[in-house]
Amino acid sequence: MKKVLGILSLGVLALTLAACGGKKESELEVLKVGASPTPHAEILEKVKPLLKDEGIDLQIEEFTDYVLPDTTLVDGDIDANFFAHIPFINTFNKENGDPLEIVGGVHIEPMAGYSKKIKDISELKDGATILASTNTPDYGRILTILKDAGVITLKDGVNIEEATFDDVAENPKNLKFKYDVSPEMLTSAYENNEADLIFINANYAYQGGLNPVKDSVVIEADGSPYVNVLVTRKGDKDEEKIQKLMKALHKKEIQDWILEKWDGSVKPVSE
Repeated sequence: MKKVLGILSLGVLALTLAACGGKKESELEVLKVGASPTPHAEILEKVKPLLKDEGIDLQIEEFTDYVLPDTTLVDGDIDANFFAHIPFINTFNKENGDPLEIVGGVHIEPMAGYSKKIKDISELKDGATILASTNTPDYGRILTILKDAGVITLKDGVNIEEATFDDVAENPKNLKFKYDVSPEMLTSAYENNEADLIFINANYAYQGGLNPVKDSVVIEADGSPYVNVLVTRKGDKDEEKIQKLMKALHKKEIQDWILEKWDGSVKPVSE
């Protein structure tokens, strides 16, 4: 009789352990998120086990451009995206009927200028060429960096989110602005020494082996409004799985990991 009871007890224990082991993959709720390879997709990979414990299968789709993450989200093929800053999403919404909604900020990646010709922004020569990408939401960001460095001044009343290089008021060094290169090609332009100063988004800089803090000639100041955000379709912001992802992204262990992983050049923001 004792032997039978022992077997039964072991059976109950086994069932209890199985129940505590979490849901099977097939029972998890799928959450598809589009992201740039670095640092966005890497951050999501770090968060993935936390969400599994919450009953969510986080599936990450990587994009290497700045168009498809938003259009794919609008089309309903993914549930959210994580690749862009606030002004970029605002511009997309303005041009496309306001289909997207910002859930919240995750981190800031500093925009920076890189050069193989100079070591400091003060060394820019008369007539030097400044190279930016075709990504217009970044122009105000670049102009602010140049203004803060004392290289140019801007026209009064300029809205930085909508600024273009035509909004330069004073340009004593007669800098020439080029903006005909796609964002993902800027690191190649840097390697090929195609301009005196090349502004590269941090995610592409990382992919090209550049660290904004260590390798740039000039870098964006702290307190930048260009926070990288998690984005959903309009009306989906408060879905439980989206909110669970947002909460996981703000966990201290994830934020500490972000700072360590990128030597402080990717800075998490609080909830």
